[in-house]
Amino acid sequence: MAASDPRIRASDDDRERVAALLREHHAAGRLTVEEFNERLDKAYAAKTLGDLDELMEDLPAIDLYRLPDASLPRSYRRQVPGAGSYLEAAGGTLARRHGRFSPAWTAAWGSWFTVTLVCFVIWAMSGAGYLWPLWIAGPWGAIMLGRWITGSHPGGGPDHRRLPGGGHDQIGGDAPDR
Repeated sequence: MAASDPRIRASDDDRERVAALLREHHAAGRLTVEEFNERLDKAYAAKTLGDLDELMEDLPAIDLYRLPDASLPRSYRRQVPGAGSYLEAAGGTLARRHGRFSPAWTAAWGSWFTVTLVCFVIWAMSGAGYLWPLWIAGPWGAIMLGRWITGSHPGGGPDHRRLPGGGHDQIGGDAPDR
């Protein structure tokens, strides 16, 4: 028996999924309040997948998790897995800064500078003759400079993260095909 057999008993998850779809259709103006309430009651009372399908058969299929589009501000667009590259919307390609002048490197160097400045201010106010802040700023700055020159990511490792399930989330690169 196929999983899409209308005689198969509906689960609570199936009913909730249909209820969420009905809410979306109501919000889009495809269902009146009366139609929505009637269908919602029938959805929660449905016994089989066929009962649920009947509630949805005159409504277009929609994706509750629509992909971002050109109507969203640039800061809300995300990289779409499997799309090959970044979203191309409104005729332009969305690009991220990466490499040595990425926001991550800017934050890393900013942190180093701030901590170094605080240490030198404490040293100057304490009147200590020994230049102890160099023991903090020197090694940390040398390690960061070496990583910056070699092009490593400031967080360590290569310029990407591992996602659960074995996929990769590229930071500043193209999405791998999945």
